[in-house]
Amino acid sequence: MNYGKALPIAEKFKDAISPYCDRVEIAGSVRRHRADVGDIEIVCIPKFETYEVSDGLFTKLKTTYNRGFIKIVDSMNILKGDAENGKYMMRYSGRAEIKFDIFVACKENWGYQFAIRTGSAKFSHLVLALGWSKKGFRGHEGFLYSRDDYEKIDGKLVLMKDAKIVPLYEEIDLFNLIGMDFVEPENRNL
Repeated sequence: MNYGKALPIAEKFKDAISPYCDRVEIAGSVRRHRADVGDIEIVCIPKFETYEVSDGLFTKLKTTYNRGFIKIVDSMNILKGDAENGKYMMRYSGRAEIKFDIFVACKENWGYQFAIRTGSAKFSHLVLALGWSKKGFRGHEGFLYSRDDYEKIDGKLVLMKDAKIVPLYEEIDLFNLIGMDFVEPENRNL
């Protein structure tokens, strides 16, 4: 889908879930202003409520995500979802059909998630991930940890139970961590 068609769909979805989120932004190729958009990526921090969910994608969690957020996500054509890790892939059907990837973050990993979900995939791997690896960090389930928070068990690196996440509140925090000047999204196309 071309950027001109994808942007209004992304903005409409962002506007729909915004009342139910503390923070929500469009990421991916739409944020990078790519001419061709393969999917729409959204990074958000849903507001929380305390209640139990009786059906839908979020049932097994007895989640505390805001009901409005859950209703909107559950109303989409879900291709696959992982409520525990906050990753959802769904298809939006309207006059045009496009895949959505929604990534749930929290304030401590917002900068990490927003940066890697903006991409490009090669930029995220070859620049960001390589950068944090060289500085002694590892990504695990949506967060960044110090390499010292891992131990070898049966030849495999395992995250220790008392590991502390590296807080990355904004994208600039990740760029600073790896010792790199901030790169505007439009310039992250490798």
